[in-house]
Amino acid sequence: MDIKAQIKDKLRKALLDLGIEGLEIELEQPKQLSFGDYTTNAAMKAFATPNLKSKILNLKSPKELAKRIVEIFNSKFVIHDSIVGKVEAVGGFINFHLSANYLGTWLEEVLRDNEKLVNKPKSSSNKIVVEYSSPNIAKPFTIGHLRSTIIGDAVANLLEVTGRKVYRDNHIGDWGSQFGKLTYAIKTWGNEEEIEKAENPVKELVNLYIKFHEEAEKNPKLEDYGREWFKKLEDGDLEARRLWQKCIDWSWMEFNNLYSELNVKFTENNGRGYGESFFEDKMKQVIEELREKDLLKEDQEAFLIYFKNDKLPPLMILKTDGTTLYATRDLATDKFRLEKYGKDIKIINEVGAEQSLYFQQLFELEKMLGWFNAGQRVHVRHGLYRFKDQKMSTRKGNVIWLEDLLNEAEKRALSLSKQDSISISQNARRIGIGALKWNDLKRNSIQDIIFDWEDILNMQGDSGPYMQYTYARTHSVLAKVKSSSNAKATADKEKLKVKSSIQDLKFDELEKEEIHLLRYLYRYSDVVTQAADSLSPNIICNYLFNLAQRFNLFYQKHKVIGSDNEDQRLALVSLTGITIKHGLGILNIEVPEKV
Repeated sequence: MDIKAQIKDKLRKALLDLGIEGLEIELEQPKQLSFGDYTTNAAMKAFATPNLKSKILNLKSPKELAKRIVEIFNSKFVIHDSIVGKVEAVGGFINFHLSANYLGTWLEEVLRDNEKLVNKPKSSSNKIVVEYSSPNIAKPFTIGHLRSTIIGDAVANLLEVTGRKVYRDNHIGDWGSQFGKLTYAIKTWGNEEEIEKAENPVKELVNLYIKFHEEAEKNPKLEDYGREWFKKLEDGDLEARRLWQKCIDWSWMEFNNLYSELNVKFTENNGRGYGESFFEDKMKQVIEELREKDLLKEDQEAFLIYFKNDKLPPLMILKTDGTTLYATRDLATDKFRLEKYGKDIKIINEVGAEQSLYFQQLFELEKMLGWFNAGQRVHVRHGLYRFKDQKMSTRKGNVIWLEDLLNEAEKRALSLSKQDSISISQNARRIGIGALKWNDLKRNSIQDIIFDWEDILNMQGDSGPYMQYTYARTHSVLAKVKSSSNAKATADKEKLKVKSSIQDLKFDELEKEEIHLLRYLYRYSDVVTQAADSLSPNIICNYLFNLAQRFNLFYQKHKVIGSDNEDQRLALVSLTGITIKHGLGILNIEVPEKV
């Protein structure tokens, strides 16, 4: 039984002594370390529950009830002798302070076995598909795609770290009416040989796509030509298929380079993910099921799904000419996942917030079909990158290419090294990409971001480079350690190996900054669980930044090597480095040992 479970068990027994049972007890980490390691509002909840309040009429307030619970806890339960150093009532809250010796024992265990840094469920049968990135073939991989790519990757990492089986899917947009427009543009204004030889073929395709829309504004008839070519593609026309495959091959040249730069990988379909075209022959089955269940209704211009009591606007499934839409392909995708992974599969789509209504419609329809239950379909939303006065748009050509952004990130990292007299030229690319990822992931993902070079590539303060420098500092300290009079401690990368007579370490004699750092390190496992449960990587960022600040304060105020408390302090330095590296690993931010 873990510590939280033990505390909850003793609390239930203390409440039972007062005649209170059936109360759901929650333990949380208080924001201020001075309030302990765990806190509960059980006393206030009991007073707010009518059938429970009637049993404690002799107590006038939650404050009095909290004090009474603490008295019972201290008089009857021995848990606090070795684990909980102090239990106190503060207002209507009950706070639990873990003992320094218990925390020290925990630290030693984690240093021996880093796998104990994060508590995992003993058994986890959760299978989860996380769909993210999903750029469109023949369109630029822009900063707009970056959000889904790195947020989705971090969400998948969080779920894996906490024991889930994760399938990483990249639902590439390689089907749809845009290919009809692009095919017409290539055949009318393009030159395949020049596209093939171009340094970046996708940019040539984007220019043709932009030209199509510019010309279509002058001659709307071009839209009909685009639709005709897409219909040919769906009907298997050889020329339409040939050019479509060319566009895919050209696009993957860019995608592979960018995914390699970002260190982002997928598990499905040999690492490419199941693109929309994979489901071309699977849509018919879905359409037949919709008709069999009398859900598909014909309107003047399309075949639609209507929702009961007009709960949501109708969802278009097919056009009158038989061409498919996003919804048709997404339904086929989810049906495939259901059959491939089993009925208990959970599917998470990391997609922009502007698609919220669409996903509500899709999820509701899938419940109507009996495919999924509540909670099995999740939309993790992210806001958009915007210019100050307008949205980014491929059609208008006003986008920021991700390749250009990565190059600028590297330049700024190099500039930072010159300003601070730090030699990071070998790591400039990694530090620049780390800054880019951190600056996105530290935010609540639902927020829109106004594009500003200074903000997007922040290298100071609450930033990726600050976290990388802090990790490098821990590594540098440990690298200097060769031996000490009390215990041998050496640095093998970030892992500290302490001698077997570890009981000599005296964690009950720590200074304020040391015990605060130790208590904060102990919180990491619960933070990771909270971030995974809420699918919120920003929670990890917030924790790591606060940890770095606490560590740097400790390091500034206290000598480590050669101090009387060297072993304890080296242990704190080591675990800080291990924790920062683990947390940045979840965010997929590299940690150079020297910066």
